[in-house]
Amino acid sequence: MRAVALCGAVGSLVLSPLAATPAGGLETATAEALGAARAAQRAAATGIAFGPCPAAGKPPSGVECGTVEVPLDYARSDGGRITLTVSRAGALGEPAERQGALVFNPGGPGAGSLWFPASAELPEWRRVARAYDLVGYTPRGVDDSAPLSCQDPADFVKAPTPAPAEPSASYKKERIARARAYARGCERHAGPALRHYTSLNNARDLEVLRAALGERKLTYLGASYGTYLGGLYATLFPGRVRRMVFDSVVDPSPGRIWYRNNLGQSRAFERRWLDFCTWVARHDDTYHLGADAEVVRRAYEKVSAELARRPAGGKVGPGRLQAAYLGAGYYDDLWVPRATALSEFLKGNAQPLIEQAAPRAEAAREAENGNAVHTAVECDDGPWPTDWRVWDRDNTLPAREAPFETWANVWLNLPCAYRPAPRQQPLDVRAEPGALPPTLILAAERDAATPYGVAGGPNACVNGYLEAYLLQGRTPVRRASCAPHREPDPVSLERRTPAV
Repeated sequence: MRAVALCGAVGSLVLSPLAATPAGGLETATAEALGAARAAQRAAATGIAFGPCPAAGKPPSGVECGTVEVPLDYARSDGGRITLTVSRAGALGEPAERQGALVFNPGGPGAGSLWFPASAELPEWRRVARAYDLVGYTPRGVDDSAPLSCQDPADFVKAPTPAPAEPSASYKKERIARARAYARGCERHAGPALRHYTSLNNARDLEVLRAALGERKLTYLGASYGTYLGGLYATLFPGRVRRMVFDSVVDPSPGRIWYRNNLGQSRAFERRWLDFCTWVARHDDTYHLGADAEVVRRAYEKVSAELARRPAGGKVGPGRLQAAYLGAGYYDDLWVPRATALSEFLKGNAQPLIEQAAPRAEAAREAENGNAVHTAVECDDGPWPTDWRVWDRDNTLPAREAPFETWANVWLNLPCAYRPAPRQQPLDVRAEPGALPPTLILAAERDAATPYGVAGGPNACVNGYLEAYLLQGRTPVRRASCAPHREPDPVSLERRTPAV
């Protein structure tokens, strides 16, 4: 479905360590830089005491876990500290093959990577795992690393929920009230600590983690939001960069963090939604939802309208439907189960849709925590409009052209309109030529919202470039491309594709 493009960029990301000048001025920026240096020195001296991972995680053999302390506020590095959880699988090759630790951030913000070391057992990672310790971690606020919460998890996953493509004035007022309440909940739960959950502090945490691992320089793989985090790290600590892979890159332009990036994301999802509907139409003999993409789209809208009148299983209304099918914009591995669920529902069988779209009580805490971290980081990273009329103006016309995701994206981010203004402006992420070692950038065509990476997946061509870079430091001279993976085959996949 999507071709993959790669490029090797030399010195693509950096300014001076004091490029981050917060509202407190140069004095605060200097204090944060010194605080990061002190924290890294402490971490280097202390290291990480790795041992068994929590039993609940059921890690595979060879994966061990530990913790590292980082300052809550780098301007006051001797003050309060929080603890991040770290996981590691040691390099599998001979000692002479080892090149150090490869740290992975999967994006979000709000996602952790404790599972990443288990990738050492996968064929796609075997060569890299011989040379590197694979290291995952939970960023600040995520899971058990000083976790954030903004509301009761049971309330967060409460269902059914509406999702009008053309919200009425009264519905907009309702969502504004909910956004205000959610913002107040974040402030109430976290208190003054909330303003320290930022991308800049996440980047400083990476520097402390590097030191705690005993690495002189950082080798890093970041996907989606993790690419922005890696760019900030290179901005703050250019001399500490060894190799960096940016997989599915977000636009780091200061003017796009994060309000305008989200406006662009809504249009990108509409393109992917059309891709999905077009694919379903090509397989009308299997799904019987229509031989034209527009007919398939109307079938989806029919299901949404029926769920508004009578939620499936009492839980799946239009909101849960949209959230489930948003996943088809990220991963076309979901196209078969999602198309099947629509088809079955219109035949009178709602069970596949309920299984795929209904909230799961056991996942409520993780879902609410991830959303709380996402909100905290994005709200604090840069300025957001505080006047609802700006949001309404900027999204009304795009919603007509891209109705699938636009308003849902607004409701997700609207709490940022009612949070205190961030302390600092986004960094200008760039560098002078030669300031950094070569950086490998991976990107997939028709990517709706930088899904969690194309590296280490089924595309052997992409993995070849990844291995050449991580193992030998080689990048393409300028650009290279890989053939797209095949579209899903409903006949061959329907028995083995999980309904998620």
